[in-house]
Amino acid sequence: MTRVLMIDENRALTESVGMRCFEQGIAVRMADTFCEGVRQLLETPVSLIVLSSALVRLPGVEVARLFDTVAPGVPVVVRLEPGQGIDEQVRFELHGFRAVREPFDVLDLVAKAERPARSVAPHPAAAGAAVEAVCG
Repeated sequence: MTRVLMIDENRALTESVGMRCFEQGIAVRMADTFCEGVRQLLETPVSLIVLSSALVRLPGVEVARLFDTVAPGVPVVVRLEPGQGIDEQVRFELHGFRAVREPFDVLDLVAKAERPARSVAPHPAAAGAAVEAVCG
């Protein structure tokens, strides 16, 4: 089953995207905080992660390492906040994330989630240790 994890404190946006994905037969999990979202990845495999840039407090390379450990091969789309410049977009893209601005096309995200991703199971101990190191 295709499943998207949205890590975003903007509840109206996550519910809107969630409904649009549901219409396409895609399940959506939601998390209001970065750590809550990363912990959900330990429990439930997803096809795509959509992350609000407002919740990112770590350097880009650390975020990339964390997702690579907890959800290897799963694409991460970073939703940029209004007012963030092109430098922020480039910073995320240099670390392997796709950056989008609002308004973005939900169907484009759905298409990205449906593309086959590299299927690599995380090593549970390493993933748990990585989450614990970041989120405590």
